[in-house]
Amino acid sequence: MWNNFINWLESHMGECFYHKHFGIECPGCGMQRAFIALLKGNFLESIKLFPALIPIMFMLTYLILHLIFKFKKGAKVLKISFIFTVLIIIINYTFKVITGNI
Repeated sequence: MWNNFINWLESHMGECFYHKHFGIECPGCGMQRAFIALLKGNFLESIKLFPALIPIMFMLTYLILHLIFKFKKGAKVLKISFIFTVLIIIINYTFKVITGNI
């Protein structure tokens, strides 16, 4: 059943608007492929494809838990994790542009 779900995800991947119309990757390109690699258990491949995926998943999970349980320092943790995640995305995209991997 798990493999059926992964196969379904692979066959229904969305196209990147920027890649389709401008021929360049956007800062979020690779997130779908990284998520599928993570579901398959390929953690290193997932990190190589889109290094910010795991921090994004942490941030969204923590956000949901914070909304339910109202953590004392929840807002501060979310701000820090958001800044950390955005920095990872910017650094990764800048590295791709500099090395020509776009």
